Amino acid sequence: MKLIFLGAPGAGKGTHAKAVSEKLDIPTISTGNIIREAIKQETMAGLKARAFVEKGRLVPDGIVIEMLKERLSANDCENGYILDGFPRNTAQAEALDSMGVVIDRVLDLEVEDHVIEERLTGRRVCESCGASYHVVYNPSLKGDHCAECGGRLITRPDDAPEVVKDRLRVYHEQTEPLKGYYKALGKLFVAVGADEVSETTRRVFEALEAKAP
Repeated sequence: MKLIFLGAPGAGKGTHAKAVSEKLDIPTISTGNIIREAIKQETMAGLKARAFVEKGRLVPDGIVIEMLKERLSANDCENGYILDGFPRNTAQAEALDSMGVVIDRVLDLEVEDHVIEERLTGRRVCESCGASYHVVYNPSLKGDHCAECGGRLITRPDDAPEVVKDRLRVYHEQTEPLKGYYKALGKLFVAVGADEVSETTRRVFEALEAKAP
C-alpha cells in the first residue's frame, strides 16, 4: 500500500507513520530525513538544500524530487511505502503523478497550531541517529543524550520559536491546499490528534481502515 501522511510540521506524522509502517511492514520515507542526510553527507543536492533548511524555508521542488526518485527505486519500496513530508504543495503532487506513482490513501492528521508550537519548541533530536524526544512529553532517559545510541541531543534550527511560526504560515499557505486536491480524488482520510499518543494512533488506524469516501 502506498500512503501519504499530511499534517502541519509537528503534528506527529513521523510518530504515527512509524506505527503504520511496522504493522504493514513498509518503509516510512521522510523527505526531512532524506534532506538532512544529504546535508550531513554534503552531497550536491544537500549543499543546495542547506541554506533553505537553516532558515526554515521549504527546499525547492526540483531538489526534493531528485532525492525522492532515488529513494523510491530502492528494493524495500516494492510492496509500498509511507511518504511523510512529500508532497508539500500541489506542484509536488502533480510531479508525483507524473512519475507514475499511484497513491492508495492520504492520511490528514489534524492538530491545532498552538499545540504544535509547544511541541516543536520543546523537541530535541539525536545528532547521530535522528531519534526524536521532547523535554516535557518524551524526555530521554539519558538526559541530554539519546536513549537509543547515546548521541548528543540538539535543538534543530527550524524548531526555534520564530521559525516555527513561519513554518506554520507556510504550511497553511502552500501545503494545506493538498487536502482539497486529494479529497477530489476520493483518497483523503482524516484523523484528529488527541492528547494521548495512543489514542491518536488508534484514530489513525481507524481512518486508514475506513471505507473510501
